[in-house]
Amino acid sequence: MTDSYLQNLFAARIGGKEYGKSTAIYKFEKIKRAKRAALAAHPGAEIIDLGVGEPDEMAFPQVLAQLAREAAKPENRGYSDNGDDVLKVAAARYLDRVCGVPDIDPETEVIHSIGSKAALTMLPAALIDPGDWVLMTTPGYPVFGTHARYYGGIVHQLPLLESHGFLPDLDSVPADVLRQCKALVLNYPNNPTGAGATPEFFAKVVEFALQNRLAVIHDAAYAALVFEGKPLSFLATPGAKEVGLELHSTSKSFNMTGWRCGFVAGNQRLVRAYGDIKDNSDSGQFLAIQHAAAYCLEHPEMTAQIAAKYSRRMDGLVQVLRKAGFAAAKPKGSFFLYVKAPKAAAAQGMRREFSSAEDVAQWLIAEKLISTVPWDDAGAYLRFSVTFMANDPAEEKRVLGEIGARLDGVAFEF
Repeated sequence: MTDSYLQNLFAARIGGKEYGKSTAIYKFEKIKRAKRAALAAHPGAEIIDLGVGEPDEMAFPQVLAQLAREAAKPENRGYSDNGDDVLKVAAARYLDRVCGVPDIDPETEVIHSIGSKAALTMLPAALIDPGDWVLMTTPGYPVFGTHARYYGGIVHQLPLLESHGFLPDLDSVPADVLRQCKALVLNYPNNPTGAGATPEFFAKVVEFALQNRLAVIHDAAYAALVFEGKPLSFLATPGAKEVGLELHSTSKSFNMTGWRCGFVAGNQRLVRAYGDIKDNSDSGQFLAIQHAAAYCLEHPEMTAQIAAKYSRRMDGLVQVLRKAGFAAAKPKGSFFLYVKAPKAAAAQGMRREFSSAEDVAQWLIAEKLISTVPWDDAGAYLRFSVTFMANDPAEEKRVLGEIGARLDGVAFEF
């Protein structure tokens, strides 16, 4: 395309005059290209996709029925702005009954979101001025940091290391960063590591936030997908509501990724600020979707059923990967399994050395038709997801058996 004056108009935050000229390829695009190449080389073959980061099933039939009922009501047809009371009340009840967080005021301490991603894009507008710092974890979901940079903020990355239980070392933050820091962003159960937080860690987070006068944003998108016990909410920590917010979503917990509905809860001032930004950013999610989401929050047994499926699949995948030589350990929640990437692989007299997790992921797609997501941010790791397509336990067993068969005979070196 011939350059025009438009090329000179792009904002510096997305590259300015150089926007669109980069030849760098996003890793997920590399994965897509590798899949297409593998299918072209092996027509009709089955790619086992362990990289998908969303549920493999539809929302429950009763939720679809609730959506249909709500969509047929004339009073739900218009702008919802920051929502009515239905979802707010259901969210407060959910936090109490499921997460052990009592006394959330639905009127002042809850507002719906058009998914957690939308909330993470808006919250920096309420907090970040040029020169302000944000503490983010790496590897992790980058959206808050991306928008913080749009506003002139600076991101300090906290590596998630296996030796530290994939929890950030808050004591490692330099004093000069802390003096200018506005926010700490966390996500547990964690994407991509699958690690869970502990009450002790969250207690330290509250103390850290009070000491350094910063806001805590906890992205709890996977909070309800736990394999044992009750979900651990940051807001259940004494003092948490003084310092932060928690973001919940129906996407992963209720198989509703495309519905784009969740809620933001916690500190009244922060909730209000989020609401003010939201007022100037969208006109609210369709009330029928909000009300269907509220129905879900009143029926957490659906999430328990989903989590049981992931737990069963996780047990099988851990067993398969261990047999192949990976140091796989079942996480406490989410649908992600995070394992160290091998440094080399040998099979049938051939040996291949790997320079990175991305190198391993490309080899797995090309040679074994197994798709994973590589992470090289804090060591070389692969993320496997148990959201692969399978209609029942028998099909799950077949898929897992196929993974084992494809890795059989490969000697991985770590």
